[in-house]
Amino acid sequence: MTGDHIFQLFAYLIPSVITGAIAFYFFRMHTDNEEGRRRFLLHKDSQTETLPIRLQAYERLALFLERISLPSLMVRVAPQSADKNAYEALLIKSIENEFDHNLSQQIYLSDECWSIIKAAKSATVQMIRKVAMSDTDTADKLREDVLTQTMDKQSPSVTALAYIKKEVGELW
Repeated sequence: MTGDHIFQLFAYLIPSVITGAIAFYFFRMHTDNEEGRRRFLLHKDSQTETLPIRLQAYERLALFLERISLPSLMVRVAPQSADKNAYEALLIKSIENEFDHNLSQQIYLSDECWSIIKAAKSATVQMIRKVAMSDTDTADKLREDVLTQTMDKQSPSVTALAYIKKEVGELW
């Protein structure tokens, strides 16, 4: 084989290699694009299936926050006796029962949202305990004092509910 012959072989080989490299590049780009499209469609399908469940979780926790807001709680849970300690325990038990009932909803929320809801529950319980430690004698007086105190301040439930609304607005 002469040098001229080898040069001729390379002259035929180089365009084939270039064509093969270009074909490989376009094939790779196409498969990456298809994989991205499939991933997007899967995400879109799962989003349409999980979005209603997530919205339902937010609705249930909004209801929870409304139910443990102190004015609502005082109206809904009436004292069964004149004993303020029994009424305090009844109010806290009602809040804990509501919380336990909605505990599983945390898997559909962000960690920050769940932390805010827990903080609102704890702050509500603390407000009841704080008022109960004051000079209240009866359950009715405790009820009045809790309602009076909530008139002055914003309820922790309102803050948590505002955060839930913000987070639901971000889902769209």
